[in-house]
Amino acid sequence: MKPINCVIIEDEQAAARRLERLLKHEDLNCLAKLASVEEAVDWFANHQYPELLFLDIQLGDGLSFEIFEKVKVNASVIFTTAFDDYALRAFKLNSIDYLLKPIDQFELHTAVEKFKNQQLNKQVNLQQLQAFLQNQIQQNQYKDRFSVWVGKHLKSYTVQEIELFYSQNKATYLRNTDARSYLIDAALDQLEIELNPKQFFRISRKHIVKHSAIKEILSYSNSRLVLKLHRDLDELLIVSRERVKDFKAWLG
Repeated sequence: MKPINCVIIEDEQAAARRLERLLKHEDLNCLAKLASVEEAVDWFANHQYPELLFLDIQLGDGLSFEIFEKVKVNASVIFTTAFDDYALRAFKLNSIDYLLKPIDQFELHTAVEKFKNQQLNKQVNLQQLQAFLQNQIQQNQYKDRFSVWVGKHLKSYTVQEIELFYSQNKATYLRNTDARSYLIDAALDQLEIELNPKQFFRISRKHIVKHSAIKEILSYSNSRLVLKLHRDLDELLIVSRERVKDFKAWLG
């Protein structure tokens, strides 16, 4: 059986590259990785339709549904999203697959198998779905406050008061602008979804850093970078090699 041709539309470069790697295990051939509504419209105007789209919902220049308003795309769609389970259950009413970020290989395999067993020309009420998603996006703001225990007292910190999240000894901590660390009940994978990506970036498996907390960026061994914050840490903050390119793009 020949490979299925697909296109990834995703504005986060790291997420797009990771999804492309996962798709190779499903015998899918990625024709293109597109990062915006404008780029997608231009691509579809000059290329044949793929059989399958992997479509991020909210792109940097608008909702991905705008692509369908500007160009006809006769392809099946699997949406990728950071929305919560409540939204996902509602999406399922439209009989399209949705993958929650970060995408799991098994869930991806299940979605691809469902696609293979369905008619490729299934019709979807995109206008109704778009209205629903716009409402969800307005309600689904990034998390801006985190609670921690300080002794017997529960204290709340806003993201403006936080400069770093990190993992240590299988636990997760936030560090505030006073350079004090507090244990929180959340994994970094979860925080990566909940935090505004314009403010925070996951530089490694162990650290998520805020843009405004960075004082200095220096070159480091093996094509990596090391960060210095306005308030020094006891350990080095190293941007892992595979994240350096995306980190530079995030810096703007």
